[in-house]
Amino acid sequence: MSKKKIRAVLKLELQAGRATPAPPVGTALGPHGINIMEFTKAYNERTAAQAGDVVPAEITIFEDRTFSFVLKTPPTVNLLKRAAGVEKGSPKPNREKIGRVTKQQIRQIVETKRKDLNAFETEAAMKMIEGTARSMGLEVIE
Repeated sequence: MSKKKIRAVLKLELQAGRATPAPPVGTALGPHGINIMEFTKAYNERTAAQAGDVVPAEITIFEDRTFSFVLKTPPTVNLLKRAAGVEKGSPKPNREKIGRVTKQQIRQIVETKRKDLNAFETEAAMKMIEGTARSMGLEVIE
């Protein structure tokens, strides 16, 4: 089996089920000469169930202008914002707390992101997510 030569690897964060050929998709994929409509259609089909989330895609573009892509889990920040019910993080996270998340919510986020986190133990993964929560101005409660 001959392996295809990889030309580029791109990462895009797009709204699930709502990718369009307009920027950022068109401007990222256009220079590599791949079919933008084909990508947006495939991405939207595979992310339709996660509508409303931001789902990152890692796109591998080959020399023959074909491509494959892997979907990642939504960014931690987006999951935390949904859990806390806030629109955006605090401009001064150390002084102004904008919301709260419970340890249980953090555990659920860890389960959602398990395959994309670089931690073996749940406790270590929870500490990573808690750190992100604090840097957004969220309070972590029991």
